[in-house]
Amino acid sequence: MIFRLLWGAVLGLLVASGAVAAGPVQTGTLNGRVLGEGENPLANGSVVLFRRGAGPPPAPDRYWLVPDYVEDLDDDGRFSVAVEAGAYYLAAIKRNNRKEIGPPKDGELFLVAADAKGMPATFTVKGGETAGAGTIAGVRPFGKETAAARPAGFTAIEGTIVDGDGKPVEGVIVFAFTSPTMVGKPLFVSERSGKEGNYLLRVAAGGVYYLKVRDVYGGGEPAEGTVYATFGGDIPSAVNVDYGDVKKGITIPVSRFERPTRKKGNR
Repeated sequence: MIFRLLWGAVLGLLVASGAVAAGPVQTGTLNGRVLGEGENPLANGSVVLFRRGAGPPPAPDRYWLVPDYVEDLDDDGRFSVAVEAGAYYLAAIKRNNRKEIGPPKDGELFLVAADAKGMPATFTVKGGETAGAGTIAGVRPFGKETAAARPAGFTAIEGTIVDGDGKPVEGVIVFAFTSPTMVGKPLFVSERSGKEGNYLLRVAAGGVYYLKVRDVYGGGEPAEGTVYATFGGDIPSAVNVDYGDVKKGITIPVSRFERPTRKKGNR
């Protein structure tokens, strides 16, 4: 439940401040089993849950959503995860680096659980109850789209991450929010930036987005020395992108986070 712990810290602050109405949170449990190639258990993999209604359905060939929950699978491919009551989409993945969270890479085992019509299946969890996802099979190596074979409607923001000297920054992540307040869980996330600082942030639809850059996943105050930046600085700049278009040339300067030092005599 990596993401719920990290982004949930932000929600807790909002509740405490009165920005979000406090109330009892109903929770339930979702369990199941995931099989990989050859009907073998997807040992050392993970299940990824996306809350239905919080964004579009998962479509990894077009964009990558920030998940609500991530839970490890055991050696038999089984999982049991406590979640807030609601409806969820489910994906399964086995990564080359288990600690990494984000879009699947070429060759990593991946699957979005689908219904009989081939659409992302919905799993409903009621408060105080346990729901079973059953056995989910068919996890296969993921193949990332190429520029020449991108699906219809492919929409993205593309650019470069640079430091204060204008040099490229490798290995950071770009998050997309739909509100300039940029509070809570972002909607979309890019792969980590390349050696030249280049990034590609895929989104589901045209519209206005606000971008934040970090070198780790999760919400809350960044740790000292980590990369942290908002496109536009203190006043976030909107990025407008049309459906089916790739908005290019969005350069984002970043710096290392430093906590303000308290002057002597200040309390």
